[in-house]
Amino acid sequence: MRRKKKAEQGTLLLFRHGGARKGAGRKPKGDEAGVPHTPRERFAARHPVLVTLKVMRGIWSLRGRRLSTRLWEIIAKANARGGVRIVHFSIQRNHLHLLVEAEDAELLARGMQGLSVRIARMVNRTMGRKGTVFADRYHSRALTTPRAVRNAIAYVLGNARRHGAAPADPTWVDPLSSGYFFDGWTRAVRTTSTMLPSRPSPAERAETWLLSVGWRRAGGRIDPGRRPGPAARRAA
Repeated sequence: MRRKKKAEQGTLLLFRHGGARKGAGRKPKGDEAGVPHTPRERFAARHPVLVTLKVMRGIWSLRGRRLSTRLWEIIAKANARGGVRIVHFSIQRNHLHLLVEAEDAELLARGMQGLSVRIARMVNRTMGRKGTVFADRYHSRALTTPRAVRNAIAYVLGNARRHGAAPADPTWVDPLSSGYFFDGWTRAVRTTSTMLPSRPSPAERAETWLLSVGWRRAGGRIDPGRRPGPAARRAA
């Protein structure tokens, strides 16, 4: 039998089944590489999780009234369905931050998948479009210490300040977050929303020790005027 040339052998190897190879796997949905498609992080039920969902370019601002009002309702319905508990959240122009409790990674994945589908349908229906809404699958990180949880709370609820979408008033909290309903501020807060405080909170009450009381042991109450920085993001 004639031996194949080395060049031919090399070409055949590129199409070999099995094993890791460069460029393999589902490509990210957005214009840039997004969340690596590695196995989801395992975590204990006692550890809350910081989740980020980012929409694609061209999607209307999530902070606009037409989308934000519906997002508020979707978060409330997600909590009513059970499976996961969205304890804190903030709606930013092109992404959502959530602090979530779940019994395990599988329930978290199911909950976030369902939430993503409902948000995508709502956005497409509102915008009169079809197609992909989220830039990639959600990013998540388990929070295992009081310090990490405290920093994550400050980061999520203060995210509007981080993005320059807040007034100079140190008592102001973002009306498109669960900040108005948070009881861990260092001072009384106010918001510019005309719908609060008569509008009920869509957020769920924390059940984990870390997210209910444990975070207070890492520095106590949080200043509502604090602008979260990179340190808060890393520790979260």
